[in-house]
Amino acid sequence: MRTSLGHTCSTPCTLEIPRKSEFIATFAMDGYKDQQVPVQTRVAGSGAAGFAGNVLVGGLVGMGVDAATGSTLEHFPNPVSATLEALHRAPAPKPARKPRAPKTPAAAPQA
Repeated sequence: MRTSLGHTCSTPCTLEIPRKSEFIATFAMDGYKDQQVPVQTRVAGSGAAGFAGNVLVGGLVGMGVDAATGSTLEHFPNPVSATLEALHRAPAPKPARKPRAPKTPAAAPQA
């Protein structure tokens, strides 16, 4: 697997990517079609509450730090997974031929 940010790994794997970074994960394997999965950021469920809490406690400085570091964001989808499709499907097996009866040798003329 490789990302548009330049990270590579053999799956299954875990990558540490900054929360603010959106990227494309590309899965590739010989004999299969590549599959690309866009990974975006969104406000984490607890991130919005924490961000709003900064108004009460940390004020604009706290909000600015959270916005700059991306601490209120999460990647989606997470985890990223893909199912690769074979480039060429294996041909259907040929039906088995019926065995032929062995030929009997011609009888030799008797003298």
